[in-house]
Amino acid sequence: MAAQAHLQEQIRHLPHRPGIYKYFDAEGRIIYVGKAVDLRKRVSSYFTKQDHNKKTQQLVKNIERIEFTIVDSESDAFLLENNLIKQHQPKYNILLKDGKTYPYLCITNERFPRVLPTRNKINDGSRYYGPYASVTGMNLILELIRALYPLRTCTYNLSPENVAAGKYKVCLEYHLGNCKGPCQDLIEEEIYNQHIQQIRNILSGNLTVAKGYFKERMMEAATDQQYELAHQYKLKLDKLDDFQTKSMVVNPSLSNIDVFSIASNEKSAFINYLKVMNGSITQTQSLEVQKKLDETDAEILAPMVMQLRQDFESESKEILVNVELPPLPLPGVKVAVPEIGDKRKLLNLSIKNVLYLRKEKESMNEKSKDVNEVRIMEQAKKDLRLKDLPRHIECFDNSNFQGDNPVAAMVCFRNAKPSKKDYRHFHIKTVVGPNDFDSMYEIVTRRYRRLLDEGASLPQLIVVDGGKGQLGMGVKALKDLGLWGQIPIIGIAKRLEEIYVPNDPLPLYIDKKSETLRLIQRMRDEAHRFGITFHRSRRDAATLKTELTDVKGLGPVTADKLLNKFKSVKKIKELSESELVSEIGKAKAKVLLDYFAQQDVPARSAE
Repeated sequence: MAAQAHLQEQIRHLPHRPGIYKYFDAEGRIIYVGKAVDLRKRVSSYFTKQDHNKKTQQLVKNIERIEFTIVDSESDAFLLENNLIKQHQPKYNILLKDGKTYPYLCITNERFPRVLPTRNKINDGSRYYGPYASVTGMNLILELIRALYPLRTCTYNLSPENVAAGKYKVCLEYHLGNCKGPCQDLIEEEIYNQHIQQIRNILSGNLTVAKGYFKERMMEAATDQQYELAHQYKLKLDKLDDFQTKSMVVNPSLSNIDVFSIASNEKSAFINYLKVMNGSITQTQSLEVQKKLDETDAEILAPMVMQLRQDFESESKEILVNVELPPLPLPGVKVAVPEIGDKRKLLNLSIKNVLYLRKEKESMNEKSKDVNEVRIMEQAKKDLRLKDLPRHIECFDNSNFQGDNPVAAMVCFRNAKPSKKDYRHFHIKTVVGPNDFDSMYEIVTRRYRRLLDEGASLPQLIVVDGGKGQLGMGVKALKDLGLWGQIPIIGIAKRLEEIYVPNDPLPLYIDKKSETLRLIQRMRDEAHRFGITFHRSRRDAATLKTELTDVKGLGPVTADKLLNKFKSVKKIKELSESELVSEIGKAKAKVLLDYFAQQDVPARSAE
């Protein structure tokens, strides 16, 4: 793909150094940002390779100017590319997700802290946990905490002076048992802070401390014969066990690991992220990324690893992935593709999730297509005034050139889509010369007589390529078969794309932008293409057979044998003498070789 002269000049001056490059369009907008180990080689490849896909070809067409920035390493280029994509959101780059709207759980920085959900992190000394991939997941943890610990929800300033002065009274939450009344000094601050510390452990993925605390309290209460209190602690212990089960304990020895997997199709890439802390999966996120160019899975996943780690504030020192990634700018972090063991099982779980997401999205797309198809068929039913939804439509076309090798074709559409296994070719048998009308009568008659004989289902609509004449012959065929009135039939005239119905001299009005007309035109064009292809193959075969059978000493059986195997005279000419001998014997091979040699001798010019 040749570059414009001014771009070629720019490319010649690019350094063989790592860095990032920016492509600008004619309006000065950044349309693509990329990174490279060698800037000159990478940028020049856009203009020299011939096998780019259509999206990349379109990108190259729109490039008017190139800018670049040299950096010290590939890792630096990775980071700079990431930042520029987020800043400029170029048209041809994959746009990375922005995690600003993910929810957090906040333990407030105040006396008798509160635990509350928020989307805004404020630098006031409070502790934030998360972010969480979904509000539902966050609320499950919040409900667990409120079920285990009686925390205050009020916004009072519970300073020692205010509490001692008796400024506040207990509220309904106290009487319901959801709060221990710190506003009236009814719970010791030390005990309340013990609860807060256990909540911090739970939010960090460590349930051991909280479970040990409730188990110890339960045993103490049972020893003191306070069985009702012991039962309350037992219920709280059960809640922790239930939550830990739902948190999917994978292996206590696996701690602080990020797991990423990717699966893609032509249009999209699907990514799954698992965050493992203290042997449990504490965060999961699955997402779809639209491909902009022909990116590989590794090229898509590498920046998404960086982005998701940033969004979920991960500090894990180990990353598991299902594809080899380029070096990431993460000092001290190990990136691996495990093949066996518990880590492989963990990766397989992520892969299972991402494959399910891809299947689900593709299924939704298929359902969306089905909805579109029903809409098209309903519109056709309305426009053509049909009784039934045209789920099965057949379209006929004649193909002949000056009466030579007359053939016809029928294409079948089911649910507004081509059903190629139901396509049929016809050799015109009863018509002599180029007569489209009689040919149409023959093929319609032959098609539906056969369906009737076989007891096969009939279409809900027949389309014939042609105007009132061809339509009339199609109607005659249906009448002779006793099918008139059972199958609607229409004709489409080529010149003005008009639709004709039987017994009406005027064409049926259909909006030129209607999906019905587009469907009929598509069927007509497909029937024409299918018929022309068949006609050419017959014509070419007839021409080839004539050429070989004209060779004296070579009969039609031998000619057919060679043509059926090698398909063309050109390929037969390329055979060696020994190959020909093995196919048709020494004598016939000599006849054919002499014939080819004679054909290759140039004619003498007249003296």
